[in-house]
Amino acid sequence: MSGILYVVPTPVGNLDDMTFRAINVLREADLILAEDTRTTGKLTAHFDIATPKQAFHMHNEHKVVERYVKGLQQGQTIALVSDAGTPGISDPGFLLIRAAVKAGVEVITLPGATAFVPALVNSGLPCDTFYFEGFLPPKKGRQTKLESIAASAKTVVLYESPHKIEKTLAQIVEFCGSERPVTISREISKKFEETLRGSASELLSIVQERGGLKGELVVCIGA
Repeated sequence: MSGILYVVPTPVGNLDDMTFRAINVLREADLILAEDTRTTGKLTAHFDIATPKQAFHMHNEHKVVERYVKGLQQGQTIALVSDAGTPGISDPGFLLIRAAVKAGVEVITLPGATAFVPALVNSGLPCDTFYFEGFLPPKKGRQTKLESIAASAKTVVLYESPHKIEKTLAQIVEFCGSERPVTISREISKKFEETLRGSASELLSIVQERGGLKGELVVCIGA
């Protein structure tokens, strides 16, 4: 009888966002696959979880997927986590999930933390229909994506790193217009959580005046 692959969301900030079910799954699994075992080690230590951990990240996932699928087929219960949020959402995990499904292994994804949902809801922009882009391409295809965003009639959600946010806002101004409504949510569920709201040009000015932004960033662009 084959085992189960559990996809387990972990907090994007405050550890109190961890669910009781997620804690129990991590405790009862045979193995935890972690994007960074050091990061996950802090989480498991906090909740007194002693389950063995192995690294599963973008640099090794192609090489080790088959091994873990074989373990699942042999009855192993594996919990997959990323550093923060839900695996597979702009994080490693999709390859293993797809391979497990193809192999006929049961996959159960727990509901839980992901950064873009609270950022989208908190933005005040329409969220009855939206488009999640994740990270923009660094070079090739970036202009095409920005042109698509400019033409979108839906709210668009992006992830962005602090060192690229000024460039991205400048490009939103260039391709979408200076008055396009934009929000930036940072440090979601952490001590210095903040949402900035305004036009693309206003937020670009704020970022420039501050000399940048710190923390994980979610950008919402209105239609």
